[in-house]
Parts: sequence; structure tokens; C-alpha cells
Amino acid sequence: MTTTLKSKLHDDLNSAIKARDELRSSTLRLTLAAITKEEVAGKEKRELSDDEVLKVIAKEAKKRREAAEAFAQGGRTESAEREKAEGELLDEYLPRQLSDDELAGIVAAAVEEAKAAGAEGPRAMGAVMKIVNPKVAGLAEGGRVAAAVKQRLQG
Repeated sequence: MTTTLKSKLHDDLNSAIKARDELRSSTLRLTLAAITKEEVAGKEKRELSDDEVLKVIAKEAKKRREAAEAFAQGGRTESAEREKAEGELLDEYLPRQLSDDELAGIVAAAVEEAKAAGAEGPRAMGAVMKIVNPKVAGLAEGGRVAAAVKQRLQG
């Protein structure tokens, strides 16, 4: 029987508790709570697939990065460091992110494809994003993708 990502998180949580790793255990607890919340959202309870669990983990990691930035700007370096550490811990469970070069290559191909379909200039943003998003789902953050597409269409 294959283990699901959620069960791996549970196993890692148990190991972290036994090792008295406070940062890891609290981060995994919060993430598992977010997964459970997602499972009971809607009309009936359901089990999330690994892809859906990955989306929840990605959302939680993004929250940590944004909180770390906010704390850093507010001069709360200790809180910023903790949030950053939690975000890095969650990144271990996510697939490797695309490098800037890999992302630029995918965007360039999508821009050419959109131009062939008749979409040009900054107004082609939506058409290009429709082509790019399925290819980079889970491998690059939406803001990064949008910035790369915008830059490619302008330059």
C-alpha cells in the first residue's frame, strides 16, 4: 500500500514530537489542521488527494513567506526568522520549484504559441497565462509566472 502525503505528514509529526523538535512539530500541526479544515469545508467531509494536499501545503508555505516579510518590515526579526524557518520546512514537502531560466523557456514558448493564435502585446497576458499555468502548476508561484509573462510581452 502506498503512503499518502497526509500520512507522511502525520508520521513526520510523530517523529518530531518524539525528538522534541518544537519548530517542526508546531509547523506540521498547523499544516495538518489546515488540511483537515479543507477536508471538512463544503457540504460533506472528504479525503483530499495528494495533489490537493500539496496545494494546501503550498498555500501555508506562501503564508509563512508573506508573514516573514511583514515581520521583517516591522522590525520583528525574531518572528520573521521563525516564519522563514517554518516556510523552509514546508518547502521540503513541495516539488522542486522551476528555476528562472526554466520558467523563462516555458513562457517564451507560450508567448510564441499565443502569437500564432493571433494574440499580441500586453493584452495577450490572459491567453499566455492560460497556456502557461497548466504547465507550471505547483512548480512556480503565480506571481512569479505573471511577472515573467508580463516581462516577456513587454520586452
